[in-house]
Amino acid sequence: MTTENNTVTVNPGHEQRPKVVVITGPTGSGKSKLAVDLASNFSIEVINADSMQVYSGLDILTNKLPFSEQNGVPHHLLGTVNPNFEFTAKAFRDSAIPALVSSFLLDDSTDDLNESYLGDSPGITGHDNDLCSENDSSSNSYDFLKDIDPVAANRIHPNNHRKINQYVSLYSRTGVLPSKVFQGQAAEKWGQADNLRYDCCFISVDASIPVLDRYVEQRVDDMMDAGLLNEVYDIYTMNADYTRGLRQAIGVREFEDLLRTSVFKNINKKEVELIDRSNLENSEPLFHGNLLEWLRTSPDTKSTTLLEEAIEKVKVNTRRLVRRQKRMLSRLQTLFGWDIHYVDSTESILNQMMYGLAKWLNLPRR
Repeated sequence: MTTENNTVTVNPGHEQRPKVVVITGPTGSGKSKLAVDLASNFSIEVINADSMQVYSGLDILTNKLPFSEQNGVPHHLLGTVNPNFEFTAKAFRDSAIPALVSSFLLDDSTDDLNESYLGDSPGITGHDNDLCSENDSSSNSYDFLKDIDPVAANRIHPNNHRKINQYVSLYSRTGVLPSKVFQGQAAEKWGQADNLRYDCCFISVDASIPVLDRYVEQRVDDMMDAGLLNEVYDIYTMNADYTRGLRQAIGVREFEDLLRTSVFKNINKKEVELIDRSNLENSEPLFHGNLLEWLRTSPDTKSTTLLEEAIEKVKVNTRRLVRRQKRMLSRLQTLFGWDIHYVDSTESILNQMMYGLAKWLNLPRR
């Protein structure tokens, strides 16, 4: 999985509060496999909470668990949202009410507060590419926010440009510090373990940074071989908004320079011409199978250079994501008192990498 957690719901039985297993951890750590293993042994279902896997499309890029590997376990909010729709935290809340963890999130007065003070975007979307994008003006805005309201600045990531701008706009329009807006009984209850609507068991699947770095790099290479570039090309639109919907996923924007080259412009032009023809039976294919293989044999050195640069950017941004996710989980534990049980998947990931290498070398398994 690409983002932070899965929520696994357990039948409540005769308990006073329904039980929920919340599986968290950095990307590539093995959350999806653990969720299916648990659900295969207990009467539970999986609710996806990955901010990109909720969208339909880009199954390779977002690393959705294939149906064949779901082991018959019901999965909710997995590939069900229109990729052009902005699926915010509030939208997730409204779609996953049966599995909400905090009763505070059911308090619609917080929506009124957000809409009144912060504009049209209640809640933080949590999308990865918002956290990866570079924006000098937003960096200046974050520095300004730290100067006027360090409490509010500490609540959000320095690259969450949307929320930064909302906070700064609030102060500019009203003169009220953003942190003051969120004070009061509701804010005090938010996220605290004792105030959760469910009896929660928090599990964090984790691994050492060096192993995760190597694994996510290998996974990017595997995704490329599986047709990631074809996926990205299929959804590419010139001058599209890469801050909304599925296009903000890590692994899309990184290929924009490549997809703007003359090689891809010519492919697109020929595709349009083929669609306009009435007889397509005798048409020559524009490329055979995997775009990656086709492009790497292209005589266009500019395109091949941009390809390798884009792949490296995806790896770098994914490694950065792993570190942000680790810091975020540590912050949740510190701020809200969550009793997180850590599962070390380092050995499992190493074994998986060795198996992949042996398969590539066509060596027998021990």
